[in-house]
Amino acid sequence: MNSARRRILVFSALAALLVATPHAAQSLTVPDGARITFRRVFKSSSPELIQIVVNENSDSATYEIRQLDEDPGSVPFEVSTNLRKKIFDLAAQLKHFQTQDLDVHRKIAYLGEKSFRWESGHEIHETKFNYTLNPAAAELLQIFEGLARQQEHADLIARRMKYDRLGVNDALLQFESDFNRGMLPEPQRLLPLLDQIAADPRFVEIARQRSRSLASRIRH
Repeated sequence: MNSARRRILVFSALAALLVATPHAAQSLTVPDGARITFRRVFKSSSPELIQIVVNENSDSATYEIRQLDEDPGSVPFEVSTNLRKKIFDLAAQLKHFQTQDLDVHRKIAYLGEKSFRWESGHEIHETKFNYTLNPAAAELLQIFEGLARQQEHADLIARRMKYDRLGVNDALLQFESDFNRGMLPEPQRLLPLLDQIAADPRFVEIARQRSRSLASRIRH
């Protein structure tokens, strides 16, 4: 089964686990207002491509995380109002990426091509870089890469819940490691998955206990 097909199945599993909200229908339409697209391409890494699109006037966003030779396809997810405001405030500090040269222009290791793209009506600005020392750009990059890692964790946990219940605890350990390091912008998005594991006796007790502990820490 290729990765694109697997992600479709994972999203179906997530949809079944999470409580349906009115936002689900919004993800199928393009909201009014500006949008920001983050894209990272790094051949021979895993994943090779990350793309996240956030809309100014809607919680509905999309992500795409895959290898370059896999079938393209974005998946909807949600970004809170507060985090969206932070993203668009940082973009404003960067003049919406207009005529912004963010690259450090030094001989350092290649870390993949990153790009920020601003779209608002007919106004489009984009900037690309390998590595930046600009504080606002670095913070924006950290947010987007954190969102990507967060969705990778959600996908992995949901996939293990569906196909490999014994592997759930290992997936939770990976999530917990990034959570402990403060790398995940909105870990509360995984609470429905954690609550499902904690309440389901089909999962091993250590995974259920870890889910309860993580859920409690996130809520507090």
